[in-house]
Amino acid sequence: MTIRCIAFDLDDTLWPVKPVIQQAERHFYGWLQQHYPLITAQYALPELIKHRMNYMQQYPELHYNLTQLRKNWLATLAQAHAYPDTLVAEGFEVFWLARNEVTFFEGALEALESLSARFLLGVISNGNASVHHIGVGHLFQFTHSSAEAGVAKPHPAIFHQALERVGISPHQAVYVGDDPVRDIQGAASAGLRTVWFNPERQTWPGGREPDATIHHLAQLEAVIATL
Repeated sequence: MTIRCIAFDLDDTLWPVKPVIQQAERHFYGWLQQHYPLITAQYALPELIKHRMNYMQQYPELHYNLTQLRKNWLATLAQAHAYPDTLVAEGFEVFWLARNEVTFFEGALEALESLSARFLLGVISNGNASVHHIGVGHLFQFTHSSAEAGVAKPHPAIFHQALERVGISPHQAVYVGDDPVRDIQGAASAGLRTVWFNPERQTWPGGREPDATIHHLAQLEAVIATL
């Protein structure tokens, strides 16, 4: 069956995520220092990040919804320091806006532009980045997040839900991602073909292998033609 749809992971597939999150956390902390100084008086930035991570680990049932988890954590900070609940919405927006200030991998935008002329493109992500806010939403016909799905990758339901929205069968779709389990094995278990984005040329860790591997997004279009 001819490939009709290419769906993408976002973080560490279209852009490197670690520097984005680090900068967003710094920006958020600076905002707290200015507006909610009792919190930063108690926690240095590394300690605040550790506090958040420890909080989130207590609620594995919400790991599919990182937005809600962060907001819940912000609510506990507000309550602990006798600040109003307005901290929650304001604080999340400050972080989220910075979290969407991404720098695409070399060749990513050119690949998306070229592929969008021939294929239906989509996003299936466990994160809360927004291609529409970032400014490339016009290249995608659908986006589907774990928060919308109610489950996170590698659960097959998130892939099936996304494709059902655009009338695409799994065997007509390819999923491109960097994570061997969440992206590649998750998509394969849902019946999609898979392309592993592996810029660091890591060794495949085992399990069901991808249908193809690329080290640069400029390779994607040629690889898709072979699937």
